[in-house]
Amino acid sequence: MPSNPLSGIRFFMQGIPMIFSADVKKHVVMPLLINIILFAGAIYFLTTQFETLIDWLTPDMPGWLPDFFNSIFEWFVGLLWVLFAAVALIIIFFGFTIIANIIGAPFNTYLAAAVEYKLTGVQPIDPRTSLIKITVESIGGEIKKLIYFLVWAIPLLIISFIPVINVISPVLWGIFSAWMLALQYTDYPLGNRGYTFSKIRYTLSEHKMLSLGFGGSATVATMIPVLNFLVMPVSVAGATIMAVKALNKDGGLPDENKPDPLIVR
Repeated sequence: MPSNPLSGIRFFMQGIPMIFSADVKKHVVMPLLINIILFAGAIYFLTTQFETLIDWLTPDMPGWLPDFFNSIFEWFVGLLWVLFAAVALIIIFFGFTIIANIIGAPFNTYLAAAVEYKLTGVQPIDPRTSLIKITVESIGGEIKKLIYFLVWAIPLLIISFIPVINVISPVLWGIFSAWMLALQYTDYPLGNRGYTFSKIRYTLSEHKMLSLGFGGSATVATMIPVLNFLVMPVSVAGATIMAVKALNKDGGLPDENKPDPLIVR
């Protein structure tokens, strides 16, 4: 399987029919409900507070400037508006995605297991494992991802407010969101197979373009009305398909002596 962005997009799309298949759809109900409630909140926030937020971020035009400079300043403020709007959209939807995954972590674990069982006939979760144990482990994994997110998001947020450099911040946020969502959703199937968070990061770093293609698809889907309600279960299913078909190779496991290129253990 080629490790390229198109393959990642294809795996994401394969998650759509998978969540409606027999023996899988019953595990979709809770992730779907959680996602609908949280994204409804995100949409409400955008419709009521988005313009206020952007107005607060962009500077007011000084009244003492000559007309020529006023025109330049208006152009600059317009550019800033587009810049901050793009960054705000990514941060808001991505932030709500993180919250949804923290709440839905145990249900997503079961969903990933159901998809893998359908694909391979192998049950990655011991049926005797209690829901409480899975919930504690799942939420613990989400906290690790949240810390990892903050380590990278804070510098990106600072860059977003530095003149000139901040022009590239939407691109950086887009790449970062794609990477984080690939990590977020492959954590469920790979975590079911005993991968630690550092091993998951290493495995995805060995398939960067594949991972970014998948995560980029999930990022774009979070911003598309109606489809964003389905993003979480579709992404979990698609990530599981990708893990089984492209990532679950013994050769992809990291040597414990190799340095992890993506910091934060």
